Amino acid sequence: MPFTPSRRTFLTAAAATPLLSSAILRAAEPDLSELRDITTGAQPIGPDERGRRLARAQALMAQNDIGAVLIEPGSSMIYFTGVRWGRSERPTLAILPREGQPLIVTPFFEEPSVRETLELDAQVLTWNEDEDPLALIGSWLGKRGLAKGKIGIEETVRYFAVDGLQHALPDAELVSANPVVRGCRMIKSPAELALMQVANDITLAAYRLMYRKIEAGMTPADVGKLINGATVAMGGNPEFALVLLGEASAYPHGTGKPQEVREGEVVLLDCGCNVHGYQSDISRSFVFGEANDEQRLVWNRMRKGQQIAFEAAQVGTEAGKVDDAVRAYYQTLGYGPGYKLPGTSHRTGHGIGLDGHEPVNLVHGETTKLAPGMCFSDEPGIYIPGDFGIRLEDCFYMTESGPRWFSTPPNSIDDPIG
Repeated sequence: MPFTPSRRTFLTAAAATPLLSSAILRAAEPDLSELRDITTGAQPIGPDERGRRLARAQALMAQNDIGAVLIEPGSSMIYFTGVRWGRSERPTLAILPREGQPLIVTPFFEEPSVRETLELDAQVLTWNEDEDPLALIGSWLGKRGLAKGKIGIEETVRYFAVDGLQHALPDAELVSANPVVRGCRMIKSPAELALMQVANDITLAAYRLMYRKIEAGMTPADVGKLINGATVAMGGNPEFALVLLGEASAYPHGTGKPQEVREGEVVLLDCGCNVHGYQSDISRSFVFGEANDEQRLVWNRMRKGQQIAFEAAQVGTEAGKVDDAVRAYYQTLGYGPGYKLPGTSHRTGHGIGLDGHEPVNLVHGETTKLAPGMCFSDEPGIYIPGDFGIRLEDCFYMTESGPRWFSTPPNSIDDPIG
């Protein structure tokens, strides 16, 4: 499947373009001998947990009068079945029925490979190149009395699969599977939270090492290589390493212009990794050298905004109210209003788990109520176009008694990692 990069991925890659710098030689082979693998005790998600996920999905299907759910490869297929596969014009699909065993449909010649990661008791049907896999699914559902009624479509499924299933089941009503898929994935289990905690521990430890080793003249590529190297040394799988230097920090996802670490300028980091698929996402901002009064003031204001969001995130609160609380505070300081700059030009946070960005977002107007097990980033950065930006980002998870940090935010620009 062709890879479609996000802007953050694009700018991370752009920042990694080799530049002539003496710092490249210094950062080429960073000394990581002090680090050790801290993932040895991390337990991947196994068949028992996937079985509980299926049971939960089937209960939600019954509650929402949905007969089955169609899923394409990606994080939702991994979540329910374990199958790690790519998308192409030859679809591999999963069907979760309201009752009984799931179905995996895949090209005949792909079956052995697909079975390698299947971690759920499921029926596997194959199709040949001159056959229609959606017709095969339609027939399978029809034999189970599901040719009529509601069939849920996972929100990332491509149109040709939806259209093909509708032609195969003309009497079925194709509906959003969000009540089922989101209803499962948004609420993390203790096993998921444990993996996310390890991923966050790794990213924060990589930042601490970077902070000791960063030097003037380093490029974003140099700094990113140091962070990613440390991440790998500790057992994590790097997801992204966005490094914004100087004025580039004023733009949330940066710029492709050449940058290097300079005395008195802001260094903004936005990096994450995964451990057994579950992700971290942490941002830190500091000044290389001595911070001036304005940098210090904006850093302190942004840190308070992050804390206001954290304290507003209580069980039963609408997700959008968390964003509203931060913007109300920023507006008293003369920022905004709303998304206007100087201020914060993006949402306060996003969901996180198997994907770095998952539903739902901490954004104005979002009415989903916070519940135990939900996980979010908290990152209401302040950006001053043409000058600099400050973003601190830490993720938290909801408990019965309120939010808990995965990573503890720093309290001072002079001790900026935490």
